[in-house]
Amino acid sequence: MTELTEEQRRDFEAAAFRRLVEHLRNRTDVQNIDLMNLAGFCRNCLSNWYREAAEAEGVALSKDDSRELIYGMPYAEWQAKYQREATAEQKASFEQNRPRDH
Repeated sequence: MTELTEEQRRDFEAAAFRRLVEHLRNRTDVQNIDLMNLAGFCRNCLSNWYREAAEAEGVALSKDDSRELIYGMPYAEWQAKYQREATAEQKASFEQNRPRDH
């Protein structure tokens, strides 16, 4: 494997993260519950991880602010525009597979 400097690794990880966030912003048809059911994480998880990383470095970031960074708009606006009511099947799958730390 190619040896990377810590700076290269950080930069590449940051670029991949930005690309993932942009991809999720463009795929508004994919609901958070679908992401949770298939991958075990969703946009809200990403925003929580982002906030936790900021707090670990002494930067206070509110839940609303971290969600807006991930969603590209206020969370309530995203919900109103794109969030659909989860089906009974989606809810059942979520309850069966949901990580117990959520």
